[in-house]
Amino acid sequence: MAQESSNLKKNLDYFLLAIGISLMVGVIAIGSDFRQTLGEIVGILMNPLVMLVGQENFHIVLFVMAAITALYASLIQKYTIDWELMRKTQERMKAFQKEFREAQLSQNNYKIKQLEEQRSEMMGDQMEMSKQQFKPMAYISIISLPLFMWAYYYISGHTGASMVFPFIGEMELVSTIIGPIQFWILWYFITSLAISQLIRKALNIGGA
Repeated sequence: MAQESSNLKKNLDYFLLAIGISLMVGVIAIGSDFRQTLGEIVGILMNPLVMLVGQENFHIVLFVMAAITALYASLIQKYTIDWELMRKTQERMKAFQKEFREAQLSQNNYKIKQLEEQRSEMMGDQMEMSKQQFKPMAYISIISLPLFMWAYYYISGHTGASMVFPFIGEMELVSTIIGPIQFWILWYFITSLAISQLIRKALNIGGA
């Protein structure tokens, strides 16, 4: 029974990773048709929320969207990343870099040679950290990418929503700040970051 449960968990893990990676590849490689289709599918769930709050209050929808993704991402990170291992690895890296700089400054070639032999082990630790960070990123994309695609295509076709930004004043959410970055993206990331920090504090994620 335990073996069956372990196999089921492993298969589910592979399945979710496959979905997450497929979404990332589709958004980047396949192009606008895939992104728009993704947005239209999510619109079945999100468009009623826009109708409820009103298109002119689209910033509230973005706030709800940011809260959903922040909570989901935080929970995924809490249960898929070994934070204790990451903390110890980061401490070892800092100590190694400090020792290596001191050996270079003192021109201690013997010490430098010893530390260079340790570098491969440190690189292995960094690879393990990267692997631990990639898995939650794939999981998170299952929710965040479809929501983001929906918001992008919805607001591109529905102008008029605006909100007041500190130090800037009232701006249309589709107005650009710089390059392709629009004000709705700025608002989404500000709220997502703020909510994420609160959730990480509450759940004690990564020592936040």
